[in-house]
Amino acid sequence: MLELIYVIVTVLVVTGAMALVTIKAELFMRFIEEVLTNCSVVLILGVMLWVVSEVIARYVFNSPLPGHLEGAELLLPMIVFFGVSYVQARDGHVGMTFVVDALPKKVRRVTDILSLTVSALTCAALAYFSSKNAWLSYSYEDVTMSPPYWPVWPSAAVIPLGYGMLAVRMGLQVLQKLMPQRFPPDIVEQSDLHVPE
Repeated sequence: MLELIYVIVTVLVVTGAMALVTIKAELFMRFIEEVLTNCSVVLILGVMLWVVSEVIARYVFNSPLPGHLEGAELLLPMIVFFGVSYVQARDGHVGMTFVVDALPKKVRRVTDILSLTVSALTCAALAYFSSKNAWLSYSYEDVTMSPPYWPVWPSAAVIPLGYGMLAVRMGLQVLQKLMPQRFPPDIVEQSDLHVPE
């Protein structure tokens, strides 16, 4: 319970610090999100080529690639968690908003701030506790159960990274709703994913 209180205090302190440097924090997050999303794209292409080469090796040359299934499974969290903050910034996640959309604009703003705050705290807690799990996996050198015995910790380490980025992004979105004049033009308006109201 004490650890959870530390996480909440840390989120509040980080959000307060971001309030002081809003534009720089937003631009830095945009840059990091672009880099991680591009990494995710490269990983998707790599996994696709790996699976295709494994199928060709198995059925054409009768020589399957060892560890292809475990390796592809370990890359999936990287693909997902590298891009999760990018999608949040562009309002690209699937959501059920028909009730919220029916609310008056001021009430909708308050519900957005509350839901983003709760979500940011949840993601921060998930980032903290999953980082403990990733460290544990690294410290005892956890590997897959079959050859070539891939290390598990890199895959486990991207989960707290993704959740941490998502928590920071949601904190920035809360600040953007509280002080819109302190932010550059909304990234959602520049995105192909956003449907105008």
